[in-house]
Amino acid sequence: MTVTTHVHHLNFADQWKNFVLGFQHLLAMYSGDVLVPLLIGQYLHFSTLQMTYLVSIDIFMCGVATLLQLRRTAITGIGLPVVLGCAVQAVTPLESIGGKLGITYMYGAIIAAGIFVFLIAGFFAKLKRFFPPVVTGSLITIIGFTLVPVGFQDLGGGSATAHTFGNPSNLLIGFLTIVIILVFNAFGRGFIKSIAILLGILIASFIASAMGFVSLKPVSEAAWFHAPQLFFFGVPKFNISAMVTMMLVSLTTMIESTGVFFALSDITGRKLTSKDLERGYRAEGIAAILGGLFNTFPYSTFSENVGVLKMSGVKTRRPVYYAAFLLLLLGLLPKVGALATIIPTPVLGGAMIVMFGMVGVQGVQILHKVDFSNNANLLTASVSIGLGLGVTMYPHIFQYLPTEIQIILGNGIVVTSVSAVLLNLLFNHRWARESN
Repeated sequence: MTVTTHVHHLNFADQWKNFVLGFQHLLAMYSGDVLVPLLIGQYLHFSTLQMTYLVSIDIFMCGVATLLQLRRTAITGIGLPVVLGCAVQAVTPLESIGGKLGITYMYGAIIAAGIFVFLIAGFFAKLKRFFPPVVTGSLITIIGFTLVPVGFQDLGGGSATAHTFGNPSNLLIGFLTIVIILVFNAFGRGFIKSIAILLGILIASFIASAMGFVSLKPVSEAAWFHAPQLFFFGVPKFNISAMVTMMLVSLTTMIESTGVFFALSDITGRKLTSKDLERGYRAEGIAAILGGLFNTFPYSTFSENVGVLKMSGVKTRRPVYYAAFLLLLLGLLPKVGALATIIPTPVLGGAMIVMFGMVGVQGVQILHKVDFSNNANLLTASVSIGLGLGVTMYPHIFQYLPTEIQIILGNGIVVTSVSAVLLNLLFNHRWARESN
């Protein structure tokens, strides 16, 4: 009898730990995802009711999309500990489509892009052989390091043009978050060490609250319950140019997801096959179709959570299942979901710098396995990372090119990926030929 109780107690303890780890994953991706509906809703002048629906159902669909990717079936799911959210590169194109043609065309374009991703998943997965360590290492490095400035912007207050940007109070809270996370990593043991990011966010938020940083207004204004509804903003309509634009955006998110898949493969030690990648892309395609039908967004794998996985050291999918169910719950209960939006921006910025820096260094670790005595590899990595960082800092360098080309070339991760694949083919193929 005692043994049974003890086992039950252990199981409960394990479940509780997985729940807390899942909550950490949730907080890591929450602000990045909520930002997308807020930006698009503000641009399209949505009412409070419309904005509430958009944010809450977006969160709900993140949970659905994550479950699609976590669970391996015959046709969908990469089966890695991944969290899905709306890609930020979709914001400008969606604003443009919604502003010029109307929001129903925006959702038509999202559905078309989802179908496109589903159909090309098999072909795209076969490109796996073009992603040796020199390519994946460069890609993961740039995923991490191009996101660090986003963390710094949040640490300074969120908007670089605001007169309060870099306010000493913002800096104090942001750097305090980093210090708390580092202290728990340095002196924490076991489970406490694995939730260092969560503890950093929560403790720094309480301190920020005492300094007057936290407003409970979003919580009081939010509704108690909101159910998903098909065609909430209207039945989707289709326009060729809008569909092509979103298909191009979906190609960029597929490339970014590929980098995240390989990063997680490296962390978990699970080798990915072309079939794994195919199922992963298909899951994202279905998630985008559902996003269009329920009037939310296209969904792709979030790179933010790679840093959480790296820091926690917990490589199973169980915590992410909890994160997915929490997303579903928060999406149905906007008032509860609004609690996560009151975390001060500098706190999130501090946590992001740690997480994104770790993703970047993981890319460096992969590059460490590459033979850089071979000049071909050296040039492939250095030029690709250089181009990716340059484009990230100055995306408007392509402002005179057609919009469709700007969508692709304005993304540093895509530029690094395309450059690394092409240079690796060019140099290593030539090097192999000359050595023979």
